[in-house]
Amino acid sequence: MAEQAKILVAEAEENNLGYKALNERWRRWNTCSLCEQQYHGVVRGALGWASWKTYVGRPEADWARRYAMGTLGNGLYEANAFEDALTVKEAELSMKLRLGASEQSMLAGQNNLAMTYQRLGRDEEAMRMLRDVYTGRVKLDGGQHVSSETLTAAINYSSALNILGRYGEAKTLLKKVIPAARRVLGPSHEFTFRMMGCYGQALYRDPGATLDGLREAVTTLEETERIARRTLGGAHPLTTAIGVHLENSRAALRLRTL
Repeated sequence: MAEQAKILVAEAEENNLGYKALNERWRRWNTCSLCEQQYHGVVRGALGWASWKTYVGRPEADWARRYAMGTLGNGLYEANAFEDALTVKEAELSMKLRLGASEQSMLAGQNNLAMTYQRLGRDEEAMRMLRDVYTGRVKLDGGQHVSSETLTAAINYSSALNILGRYGEAKTLLKKVIPAARRVLGPSHEFTFRMMGCYGQALYRDPGATLDGLREAVTTLEETERIARRTLGGAHPLTTAIGVHLENSRAALRLRTL
């Protein structure tokens, strides 16, 4: 697999096939050419190392070396080697800063680093970085929530707030972004489901939740689970996760009404 990726990228470079072709061929370092599914686990990690060894000798600013560092970091993350992934992702962010990368690229690097912090239990650091990513994305959107990148940042930030038990802040954020997600992506998009799931969690997990808040959590999660089941199917991991939160919210409401 590594040899195939290496040959395809080399051909695109030698024949000056352009940016689109280079990007498409680079995907062979992380995506199966037959089923178009991304590799995972140790295979993803091994391909990350193979890509890095292939291009590490190039100048730091070379596009393939930069891509290879990202591929390595993501591969280690997918292989659950989070400490090693953290080292690579920190180095990648420093490299982007030295090379004057675009703000879009810097925000993507910060997001990836924050997700690694979460995996290592460094939740406060992750939350602060995800807050900065979200704020940066909103600025790039001109103060609006019109891009999928901004909405993804909102999901990640609200999830981080929930992890830390900062449910009031999560609810305030989600009340702002859920209408934008429905408008931009539609009510049946996976991102919309994730936001609704985060909102339901913030409602029923809050120790200070009112009876009306718990009822809203149940109603929100019932509606979301029904649409997700119809759109994604009952076996989809997201549908299953929302179903678990629905049962938890119902249990919380039952306890309150005893």
